[in-house]
Amino acid sequence: MNVTPQITGFAYRRVAVADGVALNVAVGGSGRPVVLLHGFPQTHLMWRHVAADLAADHTVICPDLRGYGDSDKPAESGGLIYAKRTMAADIVALARALGHDRFALAGHDRGALVAFRAGLDHPDVVTHLATLDVLPTLDMWDVMHGVSASVGFHLYLMAQPPGLPETLIGGAPDAFFGHFLDSWTTDRSAIPDIVHAAYLAASRAAIPSIVADYRASAGVDLEHDRADRQSGNRLRMPVTVLQQDWGAALGFDAAALWRAWAPDLDHRTVPWGHFMAEEAPGEVTKALRDLLAR
Repeated sequence: MNVTPQITGFAYRRVAVADGVALNVAVGGSGRPVVLLHGFPQTHLMWRHVAADLAADHTVICPDLRGYGDSDKPAESGGLIYAKRTMAADIVALARALGHDRFALAGHDRGALVAFRAGLDHPDVVTHLATLDVLPTLDMWDVMHGVSASVGFHLYLMAQPPGLPETLIGGAPDAFFGHFLDSWTTDRSAIPDIVHAAYLAASRAAIPSIVADYRASAGVDLEHDRADRQSGNRLRMPVTVLQQDWGAALGFDAAALWRAWAPDLDHRTVPWGHFMAEEAPGEVTKALRDLLAR
């Protein structure tokens, strides 16, 4: 019998965060709360090493985002269901349900976009913010151009209206999701076979909601970022960004783009692959501890 791996020593539960939506969440440790949000095409398991370390002196909360893993996957019915604003509200509601009105927040990839939105929308709730290997949505679309944008082909595919992307991905889901797991890492052993299989199984079961998440970033998420840029809304908490050297490949200054959003910024260009919390968990944990000490 196949058993889905879990974070050792963490307790699992489902927590209602909105009408008809409950999140699967792993909780461990004690102390000041830290919420860790996963990316694509992963689940909360991507934080297994970092979470176990931080749990020595923090309450660590690792949910599956709505639409991913074992969390609920409401049908897309307009752009707001998978807007990052909605997903960020899920995380605030989750923390409150677990007894935390304020918390530090770290996100990778798609989870980083949720964390970014939570920091902008809930500045009195998010005390510290870390993002791993992503640009804010507004900046991401601005820098993607020409042949270099082929690295983000999936962004354009999943931005299409409902029907075509779901059908194409559904025709060969393991090949599609496996492409990212296998090509975006510099150390394939960082994602063991059992975890790799769990990511593929979770993604196969979530194709419509994953596509809806990405589609929102070509629509309502972009609108929300533009509104914040125009109003001057910025991240008020200490921010750490860990990022591959995207600027060298795509021709932009990543630190400058982030500084426009985050005055209190520690931007680090790192040598690891995209799945850095699994490739270099010790270094990622240290960066998070440095952030929490600010």
